[in-house]
Amino acid sequence: MKITAFVPMKLNNERLPGKNTKPFTNGKPLCHYILNTLLKVKGIDEIYVYCSDPTILLYLPKGVKFLMRDPKLDGSQVKINEVLQAFAKDVPSDIYILTHATAPFIKPETIKEGIDAVKSEEYDSALTVIKQQDFFWMDGKPWNYDTKEIPRTQDLKPLYRETTGLYIYEEHLIKEENRRIGEKPKLLEADWMEAVDINNPEDFVIADAIFNHCIRTGGKKYE
Repeated sequence: MKITAFVPMKLNNERLPGKNTKPFTNGKPLCHYILNTLLKVKGIDEIYVYCSDPTILLYLPKGVKFLMRDPKLDGSQVKINEVLQAFAKDVPSDIYILTHATAPFIKPETIKEGIDAVKSEEYDSALTVIKQQDFFWMDGKPWNYDTKEIPRTQDLKPLYRETTGLYIYEEHLIKEENRRIGEKPKLLEADWMEAVDINNPEDFVIADAIFNHCIRTGGKKYE
């Protein structure tokens, strides 16, 4: 059974230019963290960065492969599944692990849990989610509670939001059904740091603070 991890990257990001190679204060380029996390996970056969710009080679740690992708996939109107389809066509595998440089704090243990779940065949996919028990509104009305009888937040039925940082899926899902989540997904409950997703300058400021005040000085090293 072949297991392939890949990190799609653009170097021409619109909301935060150069974010994938932007270094943390007192740290290293953003892509360094998820790539080195993947290298720590046992059972992954190959790790790729899928990028249209060979400049990314300057940032890849030993053990990570570079695969050139069509620059057309960098377009702002391109959907993520188009990228996933293209990668699966270029690199056959039984199981794919999709991660992003913009989710730098995903833990190796979380990835391994997802791999084991899909390998067991009890699940056809896995994804990181964050549990939320809050008061939600939709279309101007309370969605999950009655304003006349307000419950304790811990009694609210939990909702799970995708963090978009990690997806693990069987080959047939993307090749035959154009999906990264199947009918039997394993929800990997992430902690608040793993749920960090960097899309804009404000997100980067928050992630930089987490790195410097919760990770770098807290004894947990990302090397």
